[in-house]
Amino acid sequence: MRILGETNIDFIRWRKIAFIISGVFIAISVTSLVIKGGPKLGLDFTGGIEVHLQFEKSPSIGDIRSALSKIGLGSAIIQRYGSKGENTVLVRYHLEKISEKIASRIMDYREKKGKFTSLEELKEIRGIEEIGYENLTGIFTLKEEESNKINLNKADRETIVSVIQGINSQHMADKIQKAVEKKLGKENPFKVISVNLIGPKVSKELQRSAISAILFALIAMLVYIGWRFEFRFAIGAVVALIHDIFISIGALSLGNFELTLPVIAALLTIVGYSLNDTIVIYDRIRENMKTFRKGRALLKKILNLSINQSLSRTLITSLTTLFVVVVLFIWGGEPLRAFTFTLLIGVIVGTYSSDFIATPVVYAWSKRSYKR
Repeated sequence: MRILGETNIDFIRWRKIAFIISGVFIAISVTSLVIKGGPKLGLDFTGGIEVHLQFEKSPSIGDIRSALSKIGLGSAIIQRYGSKGENTVLVRYHLEKISEKIASRIMDYREKKGKFTSLEELKEIRGIEEIGYENLTGIFTLKEEESNKINLNKADRETIVSVIQGINSQHMADKIQKAVEKKLGKENPFKVISVNLIGPKVSKELQRSAISAILFALIAMLVYIGWRFEFRFAIGAVVALIHDIFISIGALSLGNFELTLPVIAALLTIVGYSLNDTIVIYDRIRENMKTFRKGRALLKKILNLSINQSLSRTLITSLTTLFVVVVLFIWGGEPLRAFTFTLLIGVIVGTYSSDFIATPVVYAWSKRSYKR
């Protein structure tokens, strides 16, 4: 099936303009990330609390959000969980900010004084009252013989953050329970099934895993394409993939979306999607290079011919994918918003980069390899 007739677009001719346009978008993405101090990390990467609530009847997400907004938790992630008949709702909220701040103050106090000589000194630290002095003394100690407790003078920053988060998570769970109970308790009773804490150590491990996944994917693509085609083709593909990821993350930053594990999955999907289009074009190039003799002037003709031959297929694939993604973005609900937004941007940018970045980079890389 073809949606376009025979085309003869000179993609290579427009490569410099395409590079400038891409450079502008990448610059905007980088500027947004710098101004905002990097991507807005979601709960998976910063640490926080998950509270599972089970209701007698199917609850209204809007009513739950309204109840939480009254106690300053309007930005909490609220989504249905499990099967429809379970009437279970998952509430997720960040705890990292307050935990990080108080942990930093404890560490600064310890460094300034050399060490804690008494747990009473914790009362001098601003913000401790939010956590509760008694709660901390039940966990920390200064005595070596009390092995069942954490030595405050030896604990590292991550450990202190974890302890504070643990205490704060229980406080937060109680606040959430009381707020929802006040709003829905009588008409739709519920119970708290579980309270889960995502600590900073787990969060940092997830960050490392996410970065490693993307880097490994890019390296694997470089090796695969270099083996299947030629090294210059691998360079073009990887440049296009990095281009797609940068612009997608920049769009997330501009749209104020959080970087979560589902978003990382969307980024990896973009890598595969964009590469698929690129390899289709590369296959055409390889076939056409066997048909025509090699030469710099002819290389440009072969590259343009190959892109034009694949253009109809590329557009059909992209448009059908876009249709599904747009439907999910509009009607998929808040839990899927960042995921589908990433895919939406990625499909558009990936289609563009396959034609205007990957193959033109191959041409630019090959310039000196062919006689004029």
